[in-house]
Amino acid sequence: MEALRVYLITDRSLLPEDGFLAGIEAALKGGVRAIQLREKNLPEEPLRSLAKEVLDLTQRYHALLFINHRADVAQEIGANGVHLTEASAAVRRVRKQYPGLLIGKSTHSLEGAMRAQKQGADFVTFSPVYDTPSKQQYGPPQGLEKLEQVSKGLDIPVLALGGIDLSRIPTVRQRGAFGVALIRGIWNSPDIEQESLKYMKALRGETP
Repeated sequence: MEALRVYLITDRSLLPEDGFLAGIEAALKGGVRAIQLREKNLPEEPLRSLAKEVLDLTQRYHALLFINHRADVAQEIGANGVHLTEASAAVRRVRKQYPGLLIGKSTHSLEGAMRAQKQGADFVTFSPVYDTPSKQQYGPPQGLEKLEQVSKGLDIPVLALGGIDLSRIPTVRQRGAFGVALIRGIWNSPDIEQESLKYMKALRGETP
C-alpha cells in the first residue's frame, strides 16, 4: 500500500471552478498516488460524472481513487475503493457487499480504529491529530500520543489527518503513522505539483 503515503482528499471549494481537474493532475504529476474524491454536496449524477473524470486521471498516473461514502458509485465506475465515514455503513457490511473494493475508514479513537481493522478495513485515517478547520466538529486535537497508540495498536496503515504540514511529517512518522492524509496542505499551495513533490520526498525521509 505504498500509494497511501500521501492520501489527498479533494475539496472543490479550495480550487477555481475550472481548475479542479487540473489541480488533481498537478498533484499526480508531483507523485501523489492516492486520491479521495470527497464532494459531499454533489448530487448523484454530477458526482458520478466527476468521479469518472477523476478516474481517467488516476488511471493515467497509475494512482488509486477512493470515493467518499458512496461504495455503489465506486463499484459502478471502477474506482479502486471507498472511504467510509462515521455516517457510512459498517465496514463489515460494505466488505461483504463490495468484496472487490479497497476500504478506508475515518476514525477518531483507538477503539474505532481497532473496530475498523477487525471488520476488514484496509487502512484508517486518524484525526484530528492537530487543530484544523475541517475537523473541528470532532473536538480538540487528538495529539501525538493518541496517534502513536493507534499506529502501534493496528496492523493496517494508519494515516495521520488534521493540521498536517511539511514541518510535522517527521514527527508523525516517528509516532508510527504510515502516511498522511491531506486537504489544505496541498490544495492551498500556489504550486500544487511542487508541493506534492515536497510531501512525497518528506514521507520518504528526503529533504523537501
